[in-house]
Amino acid sequence: MGFALAQAAMTAGHTVRLVTGPTCIEPPEATELVQVTTAAEMRDAVLSRLPDSDALIMAAAVADYRPKAFSQKKLKKTAALFVLPLERTADILSECALTKGSRVHVGFAAETENVIDNARAKLEAKGLDIIVANDLTIPGAGFQSETNQATLLWHDGRIEALPLMTKADLATHIVNAVVDRYDT
Repeated sequence: MGFALAQAAMTAGHTVRLVTGPTCIEPPEATELVQVTTAAEMRDAVLSRLPDSDALIMAAAVADYRPKAFSQKKLKKTAALFVLPLERTADILSECALTKGSRVHVGFAAETENVIDNARAKLEAKGLDIIVANDLTIPGAGFQSETNQATLLWHDGRIEALPLMTKADLATHIVNAVVDRYDT
């Protein structure tokens, strides 16, 4: 979905800074392409480019947790139960809200239950203008598909349920919503 959003914004004539993690999908054309590997690298890349941006669209979160310790060597198998301690990664979208100003912020909520309620809570907690809620239980919506179905929730309380459509069409709809929000 992130690549479809970048392509839709480029097609509409916008400057696009695409920050992406590892993927097997070829990224679309962008004004600036920044490839990162870790959540920390993504955080740094996003925050350093934020002051020069009119809009921020965070289509996918990096991992919420990472291993607490990193080993340069192979961990050998033993008979004992192996416990891997994890720690939270930075919440990039929440951190971006601290310097939001007039910038339009859009986030995504991929949910399997209480979709609208969970998305609304995330919209408010992260200071978003728009959140795109995906019900992952709907066939053809979410990941590993060329289509998606979403509900857009605006900070002012508006809700727009969209039908199943191509990710390209949904991306164009979201980019238009961002432009409309920016112009108000």
